[in-house]
Amino acid sequence: MRPHALRRIGAIYSSSALGTFQRRLSSQPAALTTHYKKVDRATDSRWEGIDMDRFADETDLLVVGGGPAGLAAAIRFKQMAAEQGLELRCTLLEKAPLLGAHTLSGAVLEPRALMELFPDWEERGAPLDTPVTADRAAFLTATHRIPLPILSGTPTDNHGNYIVRLGKFVSWLGEQAEELGVEVYTGQGGVEVLYNDGGEVVGVATNDVGVAKDGSPKASFERGMELRAKATLFAEGCRGSLSKEVIEKFELAAESEPQTYGIGLKELWRIDPAKHKPGTVEHSVGWPADNNTWGGSFLYHLSEDDDTLVACGYVVGLDYANPYLNPFLTFQQWKTHPSIRQTLEGGERIAYGARALNEGGFQSIPKLTFPGGALIGCSAGFLNVPKIKGTHTAMKSGMLAAEAAYNGIVALPQSEAEGSCDDADEMQPPFTGPVADLSGYQERFNNSWVYDELKSVRNMRPSAHLGIGMFGAFFYAGVVHLITRGREWFTLSHGAADWARLKPAAECSKIEYPKPDNVVSFDLLSSVALTGTNHEHDQPAHLTLKNDALPLERNLGIYDGPEQRFCPAGVYEYVEDEASSKSRLQINAQNCIHCKTCDIKCPSQNIDWVVPEGGGGPAYSGM
Repeated sequence: MRPHALRRIGAIYSSSALGTFQRRLSSQPAALTTHYKKVDRATDSRWEGIDMDRFADETDLLVVGGGPAGLAAAIRFKQMAAEQGLELRCTLLEKAPLLGAHTLSGAVLEPRALMELFPDWEERGAPLDTPVTADRAAFLTATHRIPLPILSGTPTDNHGNYIVRLGKFVSWLGEQAEELGVEVYTGQGGVEVLYNDGGEVVGVATNDVGVAKDGSPKASFERGMELRAKATLFAEGCRGSLSKEVIEKFELAAESEPQTYGIGLKELWRIDPAKHKPGTVEHSVGWPADNNTWGGSFLYHLSEDDDTLVACGYVVGLDYANPYLNPFLTFQQWKTHPSIRQTLEGGERIAYGARALNEGGFQSIPKLTFPGGALIGCSAGFLNVPKIKGTHTAMKSGMLAAEAAYNGIVALPQSEAEGSCDDADEMQPPFTGPVADLSGYQERFNNSWVYDELKSVRNMRPSAHLGIGMFGAFFYAGVVHLITRGREWFTLSHGAADWARLKPAAECSKIEYPKPDNVVSFDLLSSVALTGTNHEHDQPAHLTLKNDALPLERNLGIYDGPEQRFCPAGVYEYVEDEASSKSRLQINAQNCIHCKTCDIKCPSQNIDWVVPEGGGGPAYSGM
């Protein structure tokens, strides 16, 4: 690798590039989509004369995303380099201002991958403070709780697991990574994939800053930076924007089932000490979801710092059909159940958040590698749905990819350009290859316990599409899987993509939800306030539209504006335009908590979530 130095690359937009372009944003100041990922700035006269140079840096391994998968990959790579006495650079980008600030999960952690990564994790102070001591499951009706058995050795058995606050665990992983020499850059979102002339991935570029809401440059404008690498691992989490791009470009999902998703909504409460049962894990299915809607809850009693915290949440499958379903209100309604209310009543709600999650499992995993890079963690989708866990599988996937990346990088011929260079003007052009061969990652995955684990539960999620709704899933879990332990001769299909399952509003009944009581259930705006989410207001909306006209024509016209309901943060509103007295879509991008649900469930597939200015988003603290 060449010396650790920055290079300027790029251009200055000139008037010759503008041609006869009619400035869209001047004639339509209220345009919804002004982001430079969608609007070509080279043909916008407001950018004439702006210096578009970008600094470029080079690294051996680049990891895009600082969650469990990305950090485990970076750690494993540096461990292998240290074992062989090699000085290899590993750079990790994370869009959150702090590691863990955008992390949200239940979560009960199975420590298998952690034990492989750090056998001495206890001595290192890993924040696994709450071993599971009691495990309960139930089917809820509107007024009753029916206990369900948890058999030893089945996916729902949590013996040996730990209740964690995943944001704290991620922060701890970050400390371990930096101790090993991983270069961690927070507040830096990857916004553009870089390719060489052969179409291979050679890194990413971070987002520009100082762009006004109308898409014009502000006085504070600064170009993003290019990070070029011999191998790039995408660890952006569920529905990552760059991961989505490479999956499409390299047709990685051509031979897999459509991914199916859920949205998980979570709150953190401080409850009455008399009700606190540290180590207790509770899950439920049933009410308030109907039989045709995949849904379930969790309630975990944490033990830390003499506090009485519980994490509670609800997951709704995004393959639901009724456009009037509101996941946030479903979650609030669930908390009013007598068996849940008795735990929360008299307590204090201290945090809220939401995040989409992959539920497709084994048959929805895309091809994992492509020229120059690979997908790891939830960028590919390794959640074990019946276990309600994905951190251990995500971490293991990162470790497997890191091992393949290390082997691929050390096998590359050493560049003649590598060596000392004191004069920046004499430095070689930015790295364009050769890139490492990561194909070994796919083979490692296919021979791993992650593959075996996900294959054994592959029919659990699609069993809900057998024509009898959730009863199909209950029958499969309670009878078929209990007998076969995942060794069925068949593999069920998920069927259509989640967005395609939404029915027109005219075919569905509206759902009446109870008003919040402000004791255990609350309104949306007060909930969003607890996320601490913040974005620079004067920047282009990062919720971009492929066609600004489609929301009114299709989403509102056919589905009665479902984005108003499936968004858990009040980002989308249909309001009356004062000038025309007609409805228009208003995007409150500053409310966005980066859950990606809109990118998944929009029935027109018109919403494209991209990374906002660095550091923007929720400010979760140990969620």
